[in-house]
Amino acid sequence: MHGTTIVAVHRDGVTALAGDGQVTLGDTIVKRGAVKVRTLADGVAIAGFAGAVSDAFTLIEKFEGYLETHKGHLLRAAIETVKEWRTDRMLRHLEAMLIVADEEQILTLSGSGDVVRPDDPVAAVGSGGPYAQAAALALLRHSELDAPTIARTALLIAAEIDLYTSGTATVLTLGGPDDTADGDETDGAANDASSDGAEANP
Repeated sequence: MHGTTIVAVHRDGVTALAGDGQVTLGDTIVKRGAVKVRTLADGVAIAGFAGAVSDAFTLIEKFEGYLETHKGHLLRAAIETVKEWRTDRMLRHLEAMLIVADEEQILTLSGSGDVVRPDDPVAAVGSGGPYAQAAALALLRHSELDAPTIARTALLIAAEIDLYTSGTATVLTLGGPDDTADGDETDGAANDASSDGAEANP
């Protein structure tokens, strides 16, 4: 269900969110350039997902609606999303994990009712999440690299370990002078940001 890697990093007023592009069916790789991160509410926030694609899109749309209702208040929108996810008879069966972020904070959302703001400004989900999180924390503590570089590098390190994570990265950023939340930054020759697969942005 969570065969992917999504990692978010915040440093010096910039939040970066990186997602790999691999799609697998069983033990077979069927796509390397899917896009699993997206910009929300005209650049107010960014989000990435691990899990069932249609489920994740449904939840992201719910979150974006609450984000607009609460005028960009990330935590409030996250709590309302998880509350509905947990209690609605249809939504509670959706299988996904989300990372949402703005220029100040990163949150992880799950169907078990959790809204987690990590102690360190790093979060990761998916099968390669623990590897990416460990790599990002090490780079954050022992280097001067910026947030996008840390997120991208952490994802690439995870891809060297996790079979279900590719080295193709889509990176979105919020904050700072070169805010690129309205566009994708991609690495890898096999990347296809306008993916025609099920994991592409709708």
